[in-house]
Amino acid sequence: MKNESGFTLIEMMIVLVVISILLLVTIPNITKHNSKINTTGCEALTKMVQAEVQSFFMEHREYPKDMDALVDEQYIISEQKTCPNGSELILTNGLVTVSTDE
Repeated sequence: MKNESGFTLIEMMIVLVVISILLLVTIPNITKHNSKINTTGCEALTKMVQAEVQSFFMEHREYPKDMDALVDEQYIISEQKTCPNGSELILTNGLVTVSTDE
């Protein structure tokens, strides 16, 4: 008697269908939450840069003139002038805000 072990074509097709269904359910959920992830990331970045502005003030006894001053003094890196969603951070009178232009 021959003992064959392996998967039949039907079993492989069933596995592929199950994986496809899981992907169809998972991918829309990930893209739906992408906006919330970017917004939360932007809020966190804004708070972090605001803390760096305060550090700059404590060291120099004046607020930085713009975001480039923070980069020049190595408080932040140039990529941190922009949020994950593409919005630019603006520094005005020591307050960091997010640009509303999109």
